[in-house]
Amino acid sequence: MNLTLMLILSKTIIGLMHDIISNLDFKGWVHFIAANLSLITGTYIILTKKGTRIHKIVGYSYVISMIVVLVTSFIIYRLFNGFGIFHAFACVSTLALLGGMLPMLKKNRTIKDLKQHSEVMGWSVVGLYCAFISETCSRLRFDHAMIVLGVGCGLTCFMGSKLIKKSLEKYYPRTNDKLS
Repeated sequence: MNLTLMLILSKTIIGLMHDIISNLDFKGWVHFIAANLSLITGTYIILTKKGTRIHKIVGYSYVISMIVVLVTSFIIYRLFNGFGIFHAFACVSTLALLGGMLPMLKKNRTIKDLKQHSEVMGWSVVGLYCAFISETCSRLRFDHAMIVLGVGCGLTCFMGSKLIKKSLEKYYPRTNDKLS
């Protein structure tokens, strides 16, 4: 790709992002910032070693920022003027966050609990990336957005499933052992 084309694409993307963020109210800004923080922390968690002190700190940052994303998603009705498809997926995301964190509240966690935590939280991050793709496609309203949405979310789920499976095989080869 030559430099001129790259500059044109960059300018177009910056212009589109400006159009999106310039129309945000306070709730939208809080949602936008928390979602970006969730993307950053969630990506870190998926790609790095599990169970370390930094994993726990960044993981709690992910959970807190996701709670903000989910709460604000339920008070933003601008796109559909009421409850819409994004709200339905926010309900699913809430269940994923609960399903991933509840095993960690147990006093005597098993390997199975840790595996559930890792797998469900992994899917929480994958879902967040799909939400990012969906939100972008719905706001930019470009030709063939539905194709980009379908392919983008499909590829995200495929790659996410591979990363999650690889992580589970690395950290949890057995599921019936108790932790000491």
